[in-house]
Amino acid sequence: MAEETRERVLSIRDLDISFDTSNGTMNAIRGVRLDLYKGETIAIVGESGSGKSVTAKAIMGIMAKNQHINGGSIMYSYTDDEGRKETLDITKMSEDEVRKTICGKHIAMVFQDPMTSLNPTITIGKQIMEGMVDHYHYSKEEARKKAIELLDDVGIVDPEKRFGQYPHQLSGGMRQRVVIAIALACNPDILICDEPTTALDVTIQAKILNLIKDLQKKKDLSVIYITHDLGVVAQVADYVAVMYAGRIVEKGSVDEIYYDPRHPYTWGLLSSMPDLSTNTPRLFAIPGNPINLLNQVKGDAFAARNPYALQLDFEKQPPMFNVGGKHRVASWLCHPKAPKVEMPHSLRVKIDNMLKEVNAYGKQ
Repeated sequence: MAEETRERVLSIRDLDISFDTSNGTMNAIRGVRLDLYKGETIAIVGESGSGKSVTAKAIMGIMAKNQHINGGSIMYSYTDDEGRKETLDITKMSEDEVRKTICGKHIAMVFQDPMTSLNPTITIGKQIMEGMVDHYHYSKEEARKKAIELLDDVGIVDPEKRFGQYPHQLSGGMRQRVVIAIALACNPDILICDEPTTALDVTIQAKILNLIKDLQKKKDLSVIYITHDLGVVAQVADYVAVMYAGRIVEKGSVDEIYYDPRHPYTWGLLSSMPDLSTNTPRLFAIPGNPINLLNQVKGDAFAARNPYALQLDFEKQPPMFNVGGKHRVASWLCHPKAPKVEMPHSLRVKIDNMLKEVNAYGKQ
């Protein structure tokens, strides 16, 4: 579908966020640019500390006391209750304004640990009803009826019984389904899933991912996944943004990122995925440690860990290069005058095996 015919619901431009710490100012998000369209699934991936969750929470207007938005915008576009098109810059709104106007009603979030999201002293039914009563002023009977429908929608057996139970009476998988039901209670346009399956075993993980996909189709949701798990990304995403040290270093369609990665950091992430089809005795690990963002970043933040780094990487931050299609890469290796560098042979073999599986069995 051509970009201009799609409805853009979220547009992040040059977002810059810092934190005050006892050791100085940490520039956690550095010029993030990203678009989300209606019905699309974007995955934001990267190591811990890369800025994924900070970006997601900024979209929700969730700010720590020592956090500052130094520049940029988060433009959210929606249709109001009267059918008018509205666009709001979330960075210009107070936390209270975002909570009343956007959170739950238009943008909702599913966190990775349901036990920290759910109140152990309140029944799950009341927790699902809360948003509907606050935002839409449903009567208790109307809210109860919809809450039971939502429990059924997320695949909870005997929803009327579960409605009156407390979180500790449910399994981990069922608690995560309840968190999803709460997120969907006010019919949001955007669902942000922050590591939604980390605390679950693989069988339950697959069920939760399929549930979110089914609900997305049914409700025409736009979804943002925050994850470090590239296996999850392959199953759910249309578009992928790879983050490193607070900056998006590569973005493109899921096929572009998986089958034609160009940034050495993306090569490292893909190489570190477990792979049963190759005879490698040990998992690959990206050498070195992430850069300390308390220090001023000179050049490419990944340069010190990059075996293919050019001298220019240590001197100047690379721009985003257009390498075709939706594919954009922030690496000097993509400059027309840069020396030709091929991805590691072991990764080439892994990608070729992935392509063979896709051709043999079809994409999931």
